Order: sequence, then structure tokens, then C-alpha cells
Amino acid sequence: MQLKDRNVLVTGAGRGIGKRLAIGFAQSGARLGLIARSKAELDLAHMEIEHQGGISIRIRADVTDFEQIGAAVERYRVHYGPPQVVVCAAAIQGPIGPFLSNAPKAWAETINTNLLGVVNVCRTVLPHMVERRSGKIIVLAGRGATEARPNFSAYASSNASVVRFVETLAGELLEHNIQVNCMTPGSTYTSMTDEVLRAGELAGWKEVEEADEIRHTGGTSPDKQIQLALFLASDHSNHITGRLLHVNDDWKKLKTSNIQSEIYTLRRVTRI
Repeated sequence: MQLKDRNVLVTGAGRGIGKRLAIGFAQSGARLGLIARSKAELDLAHMEIEHQGGISIRIRADVTDFEQIGAAVERYRVHYGPPQVVVCAAAIQGPIGPFLSNAPKAWAETINTNLLGVVNVCRTVLPHMVERRSGKIIVLAGRGATEARPNFSAYASSNASVVRFVETLAGELLEHNIQVNCMTPGSTYTSMTDEVLRAGELAGWKEVEEADEIRHTGGTSPDKQIQLALFLASDHSNHITGRLLHVNDDWKKLKTSNIQSEIYTLRRVTRI
């Protein structure tokens, strides 16, 4: 699933899973647009890609600011042309603890980043994709998208909302040959892991135990995450849209088979 000379834009590319996916796309030959708020993190991601022979451009922008995202996409377009693949990986964990202890401002910030940030990016890149009748959008959906996650109400709610947004948007774009999907990258070590460990009792004992294990094992391997993202960005997935695929799903069989209606959706209905 090589993506040589494909134009790929990644938000949240400065660290965590966004950075890992950006590096994976660069290794596949794509021309990367790296979007994040931190200049230092962007510089480091750009340097790592360059050292591996990849191509990328750094663009500082906040996904919650529609005008900034518009300017970022335009800057990328001037350098490489319109983005053909967009990966929405920018997200924050938000307040940790019982809902009544959460500050309303922190709760709203989580929704603005994780849901409205995706909306802003899609609203910006889709006109070019519709005009070309081609495009791929991949949105990361973390834990809480398909199950309750006590003490992480803002994060879980934003993830469930973004999955339904993707499912709805995909239906609207069917006639334009644009595929929009969500991927769940699995539990993996990021800065969010450290946030859970620092929160301690506020997060709950089960969350802390899982975070501690992830800190020591690393969790889901980056290679599994990259392979799923490459699949969703490639022509092998042109028949797949409006779906939620987990990194541990048997997604490789989907290259040649149809998807049953409820299995890869927000409901995640599976056979017993």
C-alpha cells in the first residue's frame, strides 16, 4: 500500500499517534503536511521525516480556529497541491474525574478540539475533494467511542460524537467518490497515558492499572496503526466509507469483501 507522491495532511502531527502516522505515510512516499500548535514538536517531527528521506512541510495551526485551518490548507496547497488524504489526529483528553468535578470550560475545550476541530478540517478540505471527485478522510477515535468511560465523560462524548459525524458525512459524500472513515488506534503510550497516571484516583483504579501497563509495554504497536491508516488511505479501501475500524479488527479481509451494516459502526455489533 505505497502512497508515493500522494498529498497527505495530518493534524496533531507533532506528537503521539498523529506523529507516528505522519512518519508512516512519509515512509510510504507521501508528501506530508504536518499541522500542530507547537513549533518545537513540529520541528522535531519534520526533522525525523527528513532524516528518513521523507518529504514534509510544517504548518502551525489550531484546529479549533477555522481561519487558521483554512490558511494552513491553503499553504499546503500552494506547495504540493490540494490534499488527497487528510488524517484528523489532533485531540486532547480533557478533564479527568467525575463529571460534577469537571470545569465547564475544560469540558467545552475538549468538545471544541476533538469534535469541532474535525468539523473545521473537513469543512476546509472537502470543497477541493468534491471538485476533484476524489478524497480520503481518516479520523482517529479513541476510547469511549463505543463504550462508556467513567471519569472521562468529555473525552468519551467527543469521540462518540465524532464517529457519528463521520458516519453522517460519509453518507452525504457517497455520490462524490469521497471516503470518510474512523479508526480506533488501540491503547498505546502517549502523553495521555501520563495524564491518567498523574490523575490517580480521579481516573479510577482500572484506568490507572491499564495506563501503567501501557507505559511499560508501549501498548499497540505503531506498525499496526500505520498499516490500518495506509489501508484506509489507499485505493484498496475505495469501497469502504462511514465505518469505524479498530486496529485489532480483521480489517485485511475487507480488501475484497463487503462490510455487514452494523459491525463496523458506532454500535459495533458483533456476532457471538
